[in-house]
Amino acid sequence: MQRLCSKKLFLLRINRHACSSIGKPKTPQNGLSNLILFSTYSHQDPPKIPPKLIPTIMPDNPDLKNGATHLIHLKNEHGSSTETQNQDPDEFSADVEKIYKILRKFHSRVPKLELALHESGVSMRSGLTERVLNRCGDAGNLGYKFFVWASKQPGYRHSYDVYKSMIKILGKMRQFGAVWALIEEMRKENPQILSPEVFIVLMRRFASARMVKKAIEVLDEMPKYGCEPDEYVFGCLLDALCKNGSVKEASLLFEDMRIRFNPTIKHFTSLLYGWCKEGKLMEAKFVLVKMREAGFEPDIVVYNNLLSGYSVAGKTADAFHLLEEMRRNGIGPNPTSYTIVIQGLCGREKMEEAMRVFTEMDCEADMVTYTTLISGFCKWGKIERAYGLLDDMIQKGHFPNQTTYLYFVLAHEKKEELEECLELIKEMKKINVWPDLSIYNTILRLSCKLGETEEGIKIMNELEEIGISPGIDTFIILINGLVEHGRLVEACDYFKEMAERGLFSSPHYGVLKDLLNSLLRADNVQLAKDIWSCLTAKGCEINVSAWTIWIHGLFSNGLVKEACFYCLDMMEAGMMPQPDTFAKLMRGLKKLYNRQIAAEITEKVRKMAADRNMTFKMYKRRGERDLKEKGKEKKDGGRKRRARQRQWGSKSRKADTL
Repeated sequence: MQRLCSKKLFLLRINRHACSSIGKPKTPQNGLSNLILFSTYSHQDPPKIPPKLIPTIMPDNPDLKNGATHLIHLKNEHGSSTETQNQDPDEFSADVEKIYKILRKFHSRVPKLELALHESGVSMRSGLTERVLNRCGDAGNLGYKFFVWASKQPGYRHSYDVYKSMIKILGKMRQFGAVWALIEEMRKENPQILSPEVFIVLMRRFASARMVKKAIEVLDEMPKYGCEPDEYVFGCLLDALCKNGSVKEASLLFEDMRIRFNPTIKHFTSLLYGWCKEGKLMEAKFVLVKMREAGFEPDIVVYNNLLSGYSVAGKTADAFHLLEEMRRNGIGPNPTSYTIVIQGLCGREKMEEAMRVFTEMDCEADMVTYTTLISGFCKWGKIERAYGLLDDMIQKGHFPNQTTYLYFVLAHEKKEELEECLELIKEMKKINVWPDLSIYNTILRLSCKLGETEEGIKIMNELEEIGISPGIDTFIILINGLVEHGRLVEACDYFKEMAERGLFSSPHYGVLKDLLNSLLRADNVQLAKDIWSCLTAKGCEINVSAWTIWIHGLFSNGLVKEACFYCLDMMEAGMMPQPDTFAKLMRGLKKLYNRQIAAEITEKVRKMAADRNMTFKMYKRRGERDLKEKGKEKKDGGRKRRARQRQWGSKSRKADTL
């Protein structure tokens, strides 16, 4: 009751403070990472960690602070170009939705797609293409289809922002060959729009894929396209490597390139950030020494990085000593500095100590600081304290954003309070703060967990209505929920929709395995075959693992011949079956006395083994060994499970006796 009263109080205050802002579109904001780590380049293409908006450090320049007295600003993950900023959002909305629906319906049939786009009545104009690309979200292949079609329209030419957006999308899909082809197209058709920023985007995508050599090669390729790399570009490369776990390679590159690029404080800060992120404080301190030797004194960004390192390592005392050192050196801690320390304490459930730091701050707390404390209270189940802090936050004039609400939703999810989550969404909409995909995914996950799959479907439909493209996680959550509660037909429909949007890829084969096995166990063989046909027809990534899931699923459900036929299809596609798959099929065919299919599979496997410089005898022996080991593991697992059940049974009987 106390929590509900507190909740009502803060909602009343929100509505009172929001009266002047209702009716004005509010940019969605989402402001906190799991642990705040900063580098000087963090405002450039931030790392892919949820939520979508992260706090970043800007250089200590009053012109860059947007009038604020501190150094934090919130930047949208996707950025916003001048091309779209100057346009009225309503000018594009109807056309964007019309195009998006056409792309979803016809993207796998190019002639029909082009005809539908031509007949749509949409006029190509500046800003439209970029809005369509953003609307497609993670479904990059949809965006690429429209990008190609738009380039053929008379009187239209892609702008720099459109090319940059498309390069980001293709890079995220790891279609790096297509990215280079796009850059080559820019060089031939519109060379004046080629800028270092395009190559920086590509570097960051290579770095996020842990393709360090390819990222460095971009630096060497730039002069061929008329872009000479400078200290800034080199710094962006270092920053990208350090953010993506390649700080060791970045350090070696920094030493190798010192003659070519003069070191700057940003270079040192990126390296220091990387070592702090890895928790290697000795290396970070060594970078600090080298920085001073090069004539650079640490600034607020450097100190905040070190504070982050201490927080990650749990060295709270060292963090407090560093705050004192900052004051002695005339660099007063800003809200970011205190937020870092507070978040480290919140992560270790030291909430009272975090509150003490909060109350003793010698500068005004900002929205991120409040949200950090709220996240801590929500994480440890103290929702009443979190609502009280939110009320205090609003009184001080700091408006809650999407991230603030996300932590409340997560706390209610932990307590399985679906009604409270849905109520929060309604209140967010009333004050014009629209829920983002993270919030919807959380509520969708809770709905499926509680068996409220109808509510989950309603959430999916609502996403489409408000113009948010469901991501791969959204589809997987809903499909798993539908499968778990026996709604296999709907699960298949959503899986096909996911495949049609180009969202299905190899890291998500778990959902494929669960769906196919559930269908086969329910004797829905035709539906399972439809799912597999959909994957092949839509050009989804199908590797040996996917084929193995399908073949083993068929075999385990007694469909040995079908499994063998699909194994032959797999080999026709140039992929060799796993040794244990071959051994399993041979055992099954032996029981069926089907020597003809066994001979056909064996002959093809022999040929493929020879092509790969592998002896068939070794391949066969390995398959039998792997199959035997898996059977033993399964048997041992069952024995241990039965032993645990007997143990639990004896305990319960003893308890009943007592």
